[in-house]
Amino acid sequence: SGSWRFLTDPKDEGEKNGWAGGLPSGETVIVPSQWNNELGLLNYDGSAWYEKRFYTDGGTLRFEFESVMTKADVWLDGKYLGNHYGAFSQFEFIVRDVAAGEHTLTVRADSRFDKKSIPQKHTDWFNYGGIARDVSVESLSGICILENHIQYTLSADFADAEVCTALQLYNADGKERSSTLTVRLGETEIYRGQVTLSAGETKTLLTPSVTMRNISLWEMESPALYTVVAATDTDDLIDRVGFRFIESKNNQILLNGKPVEFRGVNRHEEHPEWGFAFPPKLMKRDIDLMIDMGCNTVRGSHYPNSRIFVDMLDECGLLFWSEIPIWGGGFPAEVLNDPDVVERGLAMHKEMVKYYYNHPSIVFWGMHNEIYAVVPSTYDISKLYSEYLRAHGGNRLITHATIFPMEDKSLEFDDVICINMYHGWYGGTLKDWDKALENFRKKREEMGLTDRPVIFSEFGGGALAGFHSHFDSVRWSEEYQSDLLEYCIELFHRDPMVCGFYVWQFCNTRTSPDMDINRVRTFNNKGILDEYRNPKAAYFTVKKLYHRYAEEGK
Repeated sequence: SGSWRFLTDPKDEGEKNGWAGGLPSGETVIVPSQWNNELGLLNYDGSAWYEKRFYTDGGTLRFEFESVMTKADVWLDGKYLGNHYGAFSQFEFIVRDVAAGEHTLTVRADSRFDKKSIPQKHTDWFNYGGIARDVSVESLSGICILENHIQYTLSADFADAEVCTALQLYNADGKERSSTLTVRLGETEIYRGQVTLSAGETKTLLTPSVTMRNISLWEMESPALYTVVAATDTDDLIDRVGFRFIESKNNQILLNGKPVEFRGVNRHEEHPEWGFAFPPKLMKRDIDLMIDMGCNTVRGSHYPNSRIFVDMLDECGLLFWSEIPIWGGGFPAEVLNDPDVVERGLAMHKEMVKYYYNHPSIVFWGMHNEIYAVVPSTYDISKLYSEYLRAHGGNRLITHATIFPMEDKSLEFDDVICINMYHGWYGGTLKDWDKALENFRKKREEMGLTDRPVIFSEFGGGALAGFHSHFDSVRWSEEYQSDLLEYCIELFHRDPMVCGFYVWQFCNTRTSPDMDINRVRTFNNKGILDEYRNPKAAYFTVKKLYHRYAEEGK
């Protein structure tokens, strides 16, 4: 990360003109960043090149990219390393036998959509381009630890844990190597043994289980974290984990055996000055605001958020819903039937699980959001994704957010039924909410899903900051948004079928100027804060209710 050379390529001529080996010109930009925040490039949609010169002592190098939007092609000294698709997924390349000295890393980022894109072009957020999160290079030697997933089962009284770990090891040297491998979890050594790998070999190791007694649980009020250190003679990998158990049972969600009412917000990791290249200082500010208003959970809308942000949630005890960017009406039946799109979505789930597995704050894996749930392909995708997440995702609840609660047959794959609904904004009135809840209560009984709790994962309405009215029913006023949210939240809180609610949304966000629905200022103005995190009246209304419910629950 830091200063890179940058050059747009609107005619896609860079590769044939040899830019992979060095850019002919360009300007200096800072990575991470989004090119749409540069002067004159707000609406640039296409490919652009980045070049970074760096010095290394040589050997085996690992290049890690936390996010490139949306397709990335990568070269080292003009030699092609490979490509990656997915704007919010981390990826990496390992390169052997790099000579000592100065080298050039070149990246071509392409932000355009096509018929196989995830997301599709019809999205309700702005499709920025560029290297949106950190880039790093590591020097590897001997037997290295690339991954470490801590797996555990808690005893019935949550006092003890049976713990093992799955590690991915790699020999970075040019000959066979042996090493002592140790894994410590807090003060407990959970593994010690000898490992041997041939030159360049990658090996997955699952350690035997050990029992840890009298553990401290990761709770929302006291989120205990354990440092886990896996080490060989030449490398270590340090992470943090927390012990907790989440389950959906008897129309409730239980965390460590205690029922939870989910009181939260939907948050885009976006800012008008930085796009998705969101500074950690602002992440902390967002979390402080959510805690101030009484939230105990946040939904990452609609993509994996930065790992730094999720680290912060682990520390403060906020529950997180992580999902991939299969969003909305941009996925008609023909796209959902495309095997390449289905496989691309599965790859995104695999990457999300791979890089976020150890985070205790993640309690929901979200399969998709608002797709056309009445066609058979939606059922098939939900079945495929839910089976993968149950098998490999650890102790999480599986869900998706639906706008077709009365027709959605894939609800059977969900541990929690999550509904997006906007009565009082996209048609209807506040009184339609009461009827909607009653209708779905009957439908849930017909489907035989009365054991599944319900969360209203999106609801709300827009307000222009500073626009006030003496009349309650004036749309876009701060008063109307505040009254709408208060009505909904009070209704949900009283309903025994409902165990949680996520206000749409935390703050205003920039949207595509091509959206075919009304987006004043080309922003989604449903935030209870404006895009610069200044509060609207609804912020204080939600804060009042969330704090009252928290006190009632004590």
